[in-house]
Amino acid sequence: MSVETSMPSQTSGRLQKNSIGLLHIVFFVVAAAAPLTAVVGASPAAFAFGNGAGVPGAFVLSGVLYLLFSVGFTAMSRYVGGAGAFYTYITQGLGKPAGVGGAMMAIVTYSSVQIAIYALFGVFVSGAFTPLGIALPWWVYSFAAIIVVMLCGQRNLAFSGHILGICMVAEIAILLLLDIGIVLGGGGPEGMSLTSFAPSMVFGPGLGAALVFVIGSFIGFEATAIFAEEAETPEKTIPRATYVAVLLITVFYAFSTWAIVQYYGPSKVSETAQAGLDTFFFNASGAVLGQWSVQVMNVLLITSLFACVLSFHNTINRYFFALGREGIVASVLGTVHAKHGSPYVAGLFQSAIAAAILAGFVIGNQDPYAVVFSWMAALGTIGILAVQVLVCAAIIVFFRKTDNGLSGWKTLIAPLLSLVGLLGALGLVSANLSLLSGSESLIVSSFPYLIALVGLLGAAFAVWLKSNRPVLYASLGKVFE
Repeated sequence: MSVETSMPSQTSGRLQKNSIGLLHIVFFVVAAAAPLTAVVGASPAAFAFGNGAGVPGAFVLSGVLYLLFSVGFTAMSRYVGGAGAFYTYITQGLGKPAGVGGAMMAIVTYSSVQIAIYALFGVFVSGAFTPLGIALPWWVYSFAAIIVVMLCGQRNLAFSGHILGICMVAEIAILLLLDIGIVLGGGGPEGMSLTSFAPSMVFGPGLGAALVFVIGSFIGFEATAIFAEEAETPEKTIPRATYVAVLLITVFYAFSTWAIVQYYGPSKVSETAQAGLDTFFFNASGAVLGQWSVQVMNVLLITSLFACVLSFHNTINRYFFALGREGIVASVLGTVHAKHGSPYVAGLFQSAIAAAILAGFVIGNQDPYAVVFSWMAALGTIGILAVQVLVCAAIIVFFRKTDNGLSGWKTLIAPLLSLVGLLGALGLVSANLSLLSGSESLIVSSFPYLIALVGLLGAAFAVWLKSNRPVLYASLGKVFE
């Protein structure tokens, strides 16, 4: 076969098959979770405002919840395919209006997280260069990141996978060095113990507040399914990648937060975190590994954020690509690159949207951390939980009406347990939005209603299609079958 004929055509509307393997997909998922950012950035707030020394147990609880979710999620993956991910799941289970509504919610969710990370990236890079005499506004670096991420996203998906793999290994390595250093040093003044996993500690006062920060650290693991069309042997790769990614995230987060509890001591960890959220891990790293590690950790925080935003960029691309291929939005978004087989038009489109929204914040002179990052991260956390609730319901309904030889554990019990757990998490996050966002603004308080409104508008649009464009409506979801 000639090279030309093996390349995907620019108008084929299909992504490049067999371009990524299990490790690439795991890299995308774990990079989206941004281990260093989650541990160093989010967990101190969980220690300070949540259940203190019980935070490692809260990570285990969240991991168990998402492992339960993964049971039904991976069982259904063999019946659905393509780049639609949650959109495809919801459409096949709950119907086309719910699917379109869920897709719109997912796009808003991931776009919010992406904008939050772009802002945080700009803040950290600006802070790193200012002492060197290069004093540029944070947004200069944020817009530069948008351009670089867009260019990376136009390449073959494996190209991004390699970048994410390098970043992920580096950020995990520095945290593991700190963790191992603490363990080999025998912990801190209170020695070593497993009290962080004791039920009385995990389920003590503040668990709900801790979960607000902990749940958000798992955002992005649906990347396992969204890359199914490009994966090698997806019927095997997707389930394996999902379980590996969730287990890796859970074990790593639980171990890293447990180690820092040992360093400060269970009775002092909450108080210490409250006294300095931004120095909580850096102080420990400097004392255990030396000041060189603080500088390395600062640099790796920046690469962690870049890897995170690149992962979300590729995820959002494929949502727009899926909707474009379905004909729900402009069909040009369903175009793939002639050489790389990537949804490059969708990448250009969503990068332009991110730049426009970020420009709005800049023109409005909004604080990049207190407003852009905090508000957008809160909106993204609410959104992903709402979409995951819909997916759980879709999995249950799908298997009730589909002949299959699977066990009740995979098709009903595990999805039902995860549905209950996710509804509880959604309620906790909604009730603690001011804590998560750092704001009492009415705008922030309205986020749950905003996500619901987006879903309803998407469903209403699908109903409109049914009446006014019945042929298009009838084809929804079938392009992924």
